[in-house]
Amino acid sequence: MWSRRALIRQALTGSSILLMPWNISWARTSFKRLLLVELSGANDGLNTVVPFSHPRYRALRPRIALKDNELLPLSKEFALHSALQPLMPCWNKGELAILHGLGYPSPNRSHFKSIALWETGGDGTEIGKSGWLTEDLERKWGSTPDAHGISLGGSMGPFQSAGGIWLSMSSTGQFEKLSDLQLTDGPETEHPALKLVLDRTHTLQEAMGSITAKLRRTRYHRIRIHWGELGEQLQHAAVIMAAEVNTPVIKVTLGGFDTHENQPWRHQDLLRQLAKSFEALRLQLIRDGLWEKTLVLTYSEFGRRAEDNHSFGTDHGTAAPHFLMGGSVQGGFYGEHPDLEDLDHGDLKFTMDYRAVYEALLSRWFGISGNKFATFSDPRLQELLS
Repeated sequence: MWSRRALIRQALTGSSILLMPWNISWARTSFKRLLLVELSGANDGLNTVVPFSHPRYRALRPRIALKDNELLPLSKEFALHSALQPLMPCWNKGELAILHGLGYPSPNRSHFKSIALWETGGDGTEIGKSGWLTEDLERKWGSTPDAHGISLGGSMGPFQSAGGIWLSMSSTGQFEKLSDLQLTDGPETEHPALKLVLDRTHTLQEAMGSITAKLRRTRYHRIRIHWGELGEQLQHAAVIMAAEVNTPVIKVTLGGFDTHENQPWRHQDLLRQLAKSFEALRLQLIRDGLWEKTLVLTYSEFGRRAEDNHSFGTDHGTAAPHFLMGGSVQGGFYGEHPDLEDLDHGDLKFTMDYRAVYEALLSRWFGISGNKFATFSDPRLQELLS
């Protein structure tokens, strides 16, 4: 048996919890899901979605511009890095969207501050006070999900909230570990802060029990996504989805994108891991009948400078493209690529506010009209989702 204090200590070791003291009703709900993939370190957009036909591309990057045999042409203007070959089936099926030129006004080049902006929905002048989707999802689903969101790698990031059920676990095994703990009764307390902690601890145990019961009913040993750090996280995500754990959002992280030096080799390896993991996940979700109800969105703190540096790398920049994929995505290019002839002191100018993507996901995927980003609605994204 575990005391309340021991359980609280154990729960906070290796996991993060943001809970609201609700009476949980475990309604069985069929969720559409959003899988957020953080490319930590700032991915280089120009060598991911390559404007190969523009003469300025190779002029700006004499050391690291991709050669013709390193390109996967998508159109007369743009190509993918050849390491992203595993994404081509998804592109060819029209299930991969490329969102050009995402950024925000008054860009910030600090890793810490810029990722905080992306994850809270702020801009260069103000960081938001909570995760970009927490308030809207909590309002829509109240106490019905097993968890409003689960982070499987890195920080809570976009799940910062004073309420809701937001969990951070390194693996699905942690759910079972925490659910097996027994909470003993202790003396009642009238201290408001302590009572809140104890109430939340009870809520956590209920959540762990519900999630663990679903995981144990699932033959998740058959799910294998063997592609490094990201593949392992996506395997756990696929298990959670196959087990019908009611959570609308899952977050994973792939680090290493801060490529100030030796970028060609490092970037290639990261993109290959990304693409192989994504394709393995796509095939798994198709087998499980979940691909049509899943969206996968990449994001990163910023892009990188248009010019390369003398260390065969790139430095902190501004705008960059990102991927959205899923069985309900209308694939293709969205927005305009930044003009390589019109740089802002060597930086790409953003052509679409990233919060327009958030608005499209909240309104058109989750059905939350009047969400916190309603003013950022962009007609260029009207055809993004079927």
